[in-house]
Amino acid sequence: MLFGRFVFVNNCMKKLLPILLLLLMLSACFHRPTARHRASAVLTEQQLDSIAFARTHHYTINYNFVVRADSLMLTRQMPEETVSNLPTDSFAIGKEERLVVADIRILPADSVDSVWVQLAHEQGMFGWVHESEMLKFVEPDDPISQFISFFSDEHLLIFLLVFVLIITAYGMYKLLRRNAHIVHFNDIATFYPTLFALVVATSATLYASIQMFCPEEWQEFYFHPTLNPFSQPRLLALFLSSVWAILIVGIAVVDDTFRHLNVSDGVLYLLGLAGVCAVCYIVFTITTMYYVGYLLLVAYIAFALWRYFTHTRSKFICGNCGLQIKKKGRCPHCGALNV
Repeated sequence: MLFGRFVFVNNCMKKLLPILLLLLMLSACFHRPTARHRASAVLTEQQLDSIAFARTHHYTINYNFVVRADSLMLTRQMPEETVSNLPTDSFAIGKEERLVVADIRILPADSVDSVWVQLAHEQGMFGWVHESEMLKFVEPDDPISQFISFFSDEHLLIFLLVFVLIITAYGMYKLLRRNAHIVHFNDIATFYPTLFALVVATSATLYASIQMFCPEEWQEFYFHPTLNPFSQPRLLALFLSSVWAILIVGIAVVDDTFRHLNVSDGVLYLLGLAGVCAVCYIVFTITTMYYVGYLLLVAYIAFALWRYFTHTRSKFICGNCGLQIKKKGRCPHCGALNV
């Protein structure tokens, strides 16, 4: 009798157990936030001014800068004394020195720049400077911001364009003379190099588009950089996703290149691909500023896909070694005859 009851209870538990597990999976913990006193959420006038300033200028007190110019001149006296043309004393901060924002003053009577910033040096020196002058000589103390600043210089881009065009044209000429492999022209039988070049071109176009149409978002990203695309606005998130795609596809390119080529030919091929991508980055960054880059991007995508599907893609697989071949006949990898 007891055994029968045990079997009955056991069967019931087996039937109820899946239902209980399902309820546990569909349920979630609820955390009721702790009630806070309203007085603790009240901000002072200085805090409200600091928040408003940070929204428009993208930095505030305690923000860190590093000097990128040869030197930055700071004034020891208060900004009111400088505006009133009283005698002042200045001192210089050298290149690569780090500074922190100690105070910010707004002087509407100043005809040059109403925003004054007090910067503190690590050696205990304090000095004031106009914000407009400060931003010319400093950059955020963050490697991503410094990388952006370096590659955003228009003069540098024009110099790199001329230099890279000459080097790439000469390199491609020498490679084609040797009948060496190069992307789009004598490519290897894989889509990854073509995809890599297209992602770089698209990323450069997005980069220039953000600077043109979303300058405030780009300034905020410049002062507070991140590699997380899910915490940014749509266009900026798309650009960061393309940067991650460059890294992922680049790894696939290196791996696939050395599967198709030996070490020496593979290194030459990757150098040629790097030159093509450098040209793509500079050309599409500059031309997008004049709206021509969008038409060039469409034309480049069409050209790259046409070259791959008509000249590069392999339609057959060798029956002996299993590698891809473009046409039937003698396999270029193992020499087996495919009919």
